[in-house]
Amino acid sequence: MKDKQTIKEQFKELQPYEKFLKYGVKHLSDAELLAIIIKSGSDDETSVELAARILNGNDDKTAILNIVRYKYDDLIKFKGIGKVKAIQIKVIAELSERITKSKAWTGLCFNKPETIAMYYMPTLRFEDREHVIIMLLNNAGFLIRDFELSLGTANSSCLSPREIFIEALKDKANQIIMVHNHPSGNPFPSNADLDTTNLIKKSGDLIGIPLADHIIIGDNKFVSLKTIGKL
Repeated sequence: MKDKQTIKEQFKELQPYEKFLKYGVKHLSDAELLAIIIKSGSDDETSVELAARILNGNDDKTAILNIVRYKYDDLIKFKGIGKVKAIQIKVIAELSERITKSKAWTGLCFNKPETIAMYYMPTLRFEDREHVIIMLLNNAGFLIRDFELSLGTANSSCLSPREIFIEALKDKANQIIMVHNHPSGNPFPSNADLDTTNLIKKSGDLIGIPLADHIIIGDNKFVSLKTIGKL
């Protein structure tokens, strides 16, 4: 059977490439955009059909986020997606996250929980393990830099106040903010979260580099421990 999936073999008016050239990228659907990356489908479906199946795999209204949700191993399970295509899709997803994060950082003062959540949500909301990030800030609330302190399991992380403040002193930070995600999607703090926050707050107060906030990221929602009176 002749492979009917190559974009060039589709009807001209339905070709993503032709549509892009005639109408511009804004007129392409999510599936058509992904189809241009994929280039070809399988014996059973076109590249656009394959792209649509990937995007709708989780039966989610925000289907475009599937390219972020899916791991490499998930993608290669789709018929028509091999190693190279899976890598290309994940690279596109990572680029989009970095662009979003870079845009969010430009000119931002990180003195509001909403700003911090907006900055880290695209990166952390779909992670299946806990990531703990430390933000080093100056007096005005602008970010000097951030770093990942630990990578935990699905429900725990090991934190070292010593590591945090070595880095904070090295960069002459005036304050720090902790950010971490809950893979469950529920950002409500656990007892362990509260104990860790209290330990780092006490350490920071002694050194003179206060913990300004601890933001917990869930699935499109977050909690600020300072805002809820737990810091």
